[in-house]
Order: sequence, then C-alpha cells, then structure tokens
Amino acid sequence: MTVLTTAQHQLQAQAREFTANELLPVANKLDPLHADIPWSIIDRMAELGYFGIMIDRDHGGLGLGMTEYCLVAEELSRGWMSAASVLARANGVGSGVTDPQWRDDILRRQARGQWISAGAFSEPEAGSDLAAISCRAERRGDTYVLNGEKRWCGWAKAADAILILARTSPGRREGLDVFLLEKKRGEFPKGITGTPIPKIGYHGITSWQLQITDLEIPSTNLQLGPNGESGNGFGMFATLVNWARLHTAARAVGAARGALEDATEYARQRVQFGQTIASFQGVKFRLADMATQVAAARALYLDAATLYDAGLDCQKECSMAKLFASEVAEKVASSAMQVLGGNGYTTEYAIERHWRDGRLTQIFEGTSEIQRTIIAQHLLREN
Repeated sequence: MTVLTTAQHQLQAQAREFTANELLPVANKLDPLHADIPWSIIDRMAELGYFGIMIDRDHGGLGLGMTEYCLVAEELSRGWMSAASVLARANGVGSGVTDPQWRDDILRRQARGQWISAGAFSEPEAGSDLAAISCRAERRGDTYVLNGEKRWCGWAKAADAILILARTSPGRREGLDVFLLEKKRGEFPKGITGTPIPKIGYHGITSWQLQITDLEIPSTNLQLGPNGESGNGFGMFATLVNWARLHTAARAVGAARGALEDATEYARQRVQFGQTIASFQGVKFRLADMATQVAAARALYLDAATLYDAGLDCQKECSMAKLFASEVAEKVASSAMQVLGGNGYTTEYAIERHWRDGRLTQIFEGTSEIQRTIIAQHLLREN
C-alpha cells in the first residue's frame, strides 16, 4: 500500500480545498448548460501550479511525479472531470521539438498555464486501432501538407496548439508522425474547420471533429523520437499510454468519490418513515460497498503510479488501475443514484454528472476490452 508523504498530503488538501470552494460551484452551474470551463478557473489552476506538476523547477514547474499528478487529478475530478482533463494538455506534452530554445519556451509557458494543447489523434475510422490512421502528411520542401479528418479532438478551438498524428509513409505502425501546430486561442487556423460533437457528458471541454485541408506545417514542427528519429508517432504514444491510463484511473476515482460523497450527504438529510435513510441497513450496506470500491481503485492507481515514478515497467498495473477504476466509477455512480431514488434520476443533483463522466472513462484512453487484452497478454507471458 502506498503511504503518502506530508508534502503529498498538503498538495492533495490544497487541491481538495480549491475544488470544493471554487471549482465545484462553477461545475454545478455550467455543466447543465454544456458550457466550457471558464478561463478564470484555468487561470486559478495555473496559479496553483497544476499545469506544471511534472515540469522541472528550472522551467517553472513543480518538479513532481506521476503520484502527485494523479492526486491532483482525482481531486479536480471530484468537482468536474473536465478540469482534471485539461492537466494532460500541458505538463510537458508537445515539447519534443528539436530547437532547445523553443522547447524551453513551451515548457515555461505550460508551467504558467499559457500553453495548453489539444490532441488530434483519433479519426472516424481509427479509434482503438490507432495504427489505422489515414490522415496524410506530404513533404514539400521544408513544409508538410496535411489532409484528413480527425475526431474527438477536445479543447481544439480553445487551445494554444494542436498535436496532429498523421501518416508520412505507408504501413501501419510505421510511418506515423506527430506534428505540432501552434495557433491562437479561440480560433482555427487556415486549413482546419471544426464541428462540435454532441455528447451526453464530459461537458466543460468541447470535443471537435476536424476537417484538415491542405494544412501547411513547417518541417521543424515535427515531434521527434528520443533518438531524434522520425516515423515514431506510434512509439511516442506507446511511451505516453501509461501516463494517460493512470490519469484516467485517477479521474474515474474522482468521479466515483463525488457520487459517494453526494449520496452520503443525501442519506444524512433525507427523511422517510420518520427517520433519515442513513439509518436503514440497506442504505448503510450500499454506502459501505461504494466506499470500499473507491478505496480499492485509489490504491491500485497509487501503487501503479509509484512504479511509474520509480521508472519500472508498469504497463500491466496501469491497465489494471484504469480498468478497475473506470468500472468502479460507473458502479458507484449508479449505486448513488439508487440512494437518491427518484431524485437521482433528475438533473437537480450532480449524481447524474458523475455517472455520465465516469461512464466515459471505460471508453477513452483504451476501452475496458483493450485493458483486459493487455492484462491477459502480460499474464500469459509471465506464466
């Protein structure tokens, strides 16, 4: 079991206070309107250093690790999962450019919350099968010209930059590259048009379907691999996937915790048959099971994050944490709805938001089926 340090507890407490006093009231007001996270919240998160948790202190970050990153993500997700999702759009992402001065500038701006990116990776026909990417990038002198379609690009219009996965040569996993496109906030550059995707949840971040037509990107914007090689787009994702899955596990736990805490408070207040429903054994047992599931999911992601921070192989553990936490999120939120009875099926309480957001965690960053496949493959190799 992972035991948190005093500094980690302090960071957790700070994020919990921010969520309760500043983020949650905004979420309760804006999520029903399907509105985006206001920049005032983004700016406060920047002041608290959350966009630089995993950026070194020399570049203005907090210089911390995956454990601290996940702790903050859980706390934010307890209020509004979308706010936690914005963390992944900074914290060093997109800094794989060759120019060291440009890289330093990106990291410093990220740590200040002034360089928040979006990822254009999935396509209408390429979701879990990322190697099936068809968006093309054709080299023309010192410029690449991109053409294709992208789906599920969250934060695309609001972002300061978009990372685009495109095919530079034939193959499946080979010949994929990531291109960095810097842009103005609130605008799409020439060569990109976007259509918002209607969603049942995950409000706060608009998700876009992008049409890319003759988009010109300088060759210097190509994101290179650790040894300076191109054609490493798929490999780059392979190195980031543990990060993404731990982040998702933490977000799922946050959503589940929100449902648990809201249901617990409701049970204390709701009176039926002359007593609060918290006095009924059936409700007590339900709350106990919910709390146990949340604690187990948190333990899984913290143990995997500890392995990650130690630089150890943890793909199986990250998949386990993501699988378990995401399924706990839906179960706990559904159980919380039952505690609230008919009120749980209204939009007057945040339980339905926790259910909608928690349900998504079983899908993005690798579906539950993908996680089970990965875990089983590890087990079969080990034995």
